[in-house]
Amino acid sequence: MRLPIDRRLTLSAALLAVVAGVVPATAAHAAANPFSAPTGAQTATAPAPTPDMEAVTQALKNTTAVGAPGAMVRITGSGAPLTSAVGVQDRTTGAAMDVNGRFRIGSVTKTFSSVVLLQLVDEGKISLDAPVNKYLPGLLPDDRITVRHLLTHRSGLSDYTNAMFDKTVPGFEAVRNKVFTYQELVALSLREPRTTEPGVSYQYSNTNFVVVGMLIEKATGRGVAKEYESRIIKPLKLKNTSYVHPSTAIKGAHLHGYLHPDEAGAPLVDSTEQTVSWAQSAGAMISNAADLNTFTSALLGGKLLKPGTLDAMLTMTPTDAAKTRFYGLGLRRYDLSCGTSVYGHTGTVQGFYTYAFSTRDGKRSLAAVANTSNKGEANTALGGTLEGAFCGKKTPPAAPAAAPSAAPAQRSFALLPAGTAAPAEQDLPEHGSR
Repeated sequence: MRLPIDRRLTLSAALLAVVAGVVPATAAHAAANPFSAPTGAQTATAPAPTPDMEAVTQALKNTTAVGAPGAMVRITGSGAPLTSAVGVQDRTTGAAMDVNGRFRIGSVTKTFSSVVLLQLVDEGKISLDAPVNKYLPGLLPDDRITVRHLLTHRSGLSDYTNAMFDKTVPGFEAVRNKVFTYQELVALSLREPRTTEPGVSYQYSNTNFVVVGMLIEKATGRGVAKEYESRIIKPLKLKNTSYVHPSTAIKGAHLHGYLHPDEAGAPLVDSTEQTVSWAQSAGAMISNAADLNTFTSALLGGKLLKPGTLDAMLTMTPTDAAKTRFYGLGLRRYDLSCGTSVYGHTGTVQGFYTYAFSTRDGKRSLAAVANTSNKGEANTALGGTLEGAFCGKKTPPAAPAAAPSAAPAQRSFALLPAGTAAPAEQDLPEHGSR
């Protein structure tokens, strides 16, 4: 749910990294080896600093200032859960943003799917390095594509959503109530050229996790909804998490999601109700902030996978030139400016941006959502909650010593607004601000 990338946001992310002086904790290791396994520094359990809720709230205000009707965050691991919310959850009624409301989590679903599949690996029902065609004979045109390639987005399978949502609102309306089979979605991908040879490079594609859903159903003989329920939702008592495909409604108290059209100034589209059949095991789950906190904390805390399998999930490869963002087996890692690494996933589905991340020990977690999409600046601003939540208050930099009069003038950059951050890689094509 990502390409084509919003070129302006990519540039601003690079600029922000330069301005902020972000130095990835694992940059030296990553330079020598593109795959990065957890290290002692990453698994250290030193207490995280107290969240800077002023900065977190400013990030939410920045998010609404650039087009999101509302935004909210919930942070655990520092005593009682800390929450903040701004704006509205429903533009028609004017109801304030509700930190307990349910919403569509988009590609955070990929981490749920990965956990289920990796549990099947633990049970000996699937091998990470076996060809996908061993389990789904004849599905893919290349026997070299392995299960691991799917989970790491290194299969080379084209992302069918690029063409599907080339025109944002017309593309959405064409599939809003449509029900696809997994095979139909894979067929859409196979019409397009492959993006890379298997295993060669990271190329984000929803097709990978559609096939993951097929593998889960083939190995268990049950639908993914039942596997999510029995393996994750019930054990963790996630009362607000569900997979209702192909139902279009979000039951109970929920946020309304609003899609920005590509045309500047065009009215927002209420995209709350849809089948999300175009995504399924790649992005169709529903949850709320509290449940996402519980899920990411449990995963990183070792409650869902065997230690060796969790280590495999956390073996990362860089996804950006600055080496501050990484991808493992259905899991992202961001290296923040304070040296802290956080693990989880971002989600983009029509009407919602989501961040769900935890520290390596699972002791602190964040779930943040904005009820909009196709507005890359809002996603960027929402990402600013990570710094405040995991790094705490920033120490003001000391004033630099005066340069000798003979020295050349130093180039200066204007800082972005407080609380902004480099944007997450998009899960859907972004056109509104390209």
